[in-house]
Amino acid sequence: MAGLPAYKAGQPAPPGSYKISSNENPFPPLASVRKVLEDAAGGVNRYPDPASSALLHALSARFERPADCFAVGTGSVGILQQAMQSVLDAGEEVVFAWRSFEAYPIIAQIVGATQVRVPLRPDETHDLPAMAAAVTERTRLVIVCTPNNPTSTSVRREELDEFLEAVPRDVLVVLDEAYREFVRDPDAPDGLRVQAEHPNVAVLRTFSKAYGLAGLRVGFAVAHSEVAEALRKTAVPFGVSSLAEDAAVASLAAEAELLERVEVLVAERARVLGALRAQGWQVARSEANFVWLRTGEHTAEVAAACAAAGVVVRPFDGEGVRVTVAEPAASDRFLAAVAAFARTR
Repeated sequence: MAGLPAYKAGQPAPPGSYKISSNENPFPPLASVRKVLEDAAGGVNRYPDPASSALLHALSARFERPADCFAVGTGSVGILQQAMQSVLDAGEEVVFAWRSFEAYPIIAQIVGATQVRVPLRPDETHDLPAMAAAVTERTRLVIVCTPNNPTSTSVRREELDEFLEAVPRDVLVVLDEAYREFVRDPDAPDGLRVQAEHPNVAVLRTFSKAYGLAGLRVGFAVAHSEVAEALRKTAVPFGVSSLAEDAAVASLAAEAELLERVEVLVAERARVLGALRAQGWQVARSEANFVWLRTGEHTAEVAAACAAAGVVVRPFDGEGVRVTVAEPAASDRFLAAVAAFARTR
């Protein structure tokens, strides 16, 4: 336990500042969703449905898959832990790109798995051929984070198909698509299409980002029925609250309205990327609700400059800063801060 790293969440913002460190949706829940939450609040003295049946059926209707192909959990990261517990014994291997989502090595260490970290390419993308080559007879799980957190890049459809052909069929491949709703690259894969074609693929998605329910902790997996059953078996009983389930069902019903908000954020993302490139920054194409600056040894200085300007970003020591696309006012402060920093370097 002494060697287990703690998860580093985005720091809260002091009064008068913007928090753009946690990839949260800046929009509050829709009025219709708030109404559902208000109505459900009176029943929190009761345990929730441990099977989350209403949500499973709503997901089944939305994505046109049988309900037994779904599993829910406390955010997509909760389901990822369920996946690792389902397929990994102590000493068996999990392969993932690095840098990627920092929860991966934490969960792997908790379950006693051996981590195989494959470096990203210089353009911040997954090196899928190298990841396929890293798979051994001890590998039980491979994680592909697309778009990748924190570097914002997506894998390409053709390369992913080639990768899946190279991975043994008894290795579970998890596509972590927490930011899928923000993807606009036509060459990016649709994880659900991929999953339908490969029995050893599971797709993780969440209501935290595009749907704006980060504080309620609910995500879901789409997988073939045997895999989904394993994920349901390893779920923490009553982990998804009745409030979270009701809000998720209501959000699916109001999805068209929510996706209008996503379009606003995608447009703001384009503005931020354009401004950064005009300042001279080398920035990867983002398919998520955040952008990534590779700041290397200057990372702490950039984060401090942003904080002084009234925006809290997420630094990764010695590597870069991840910046959530949020309100235009927050973006403006961030852009002014990094422009001033660039002029001094």
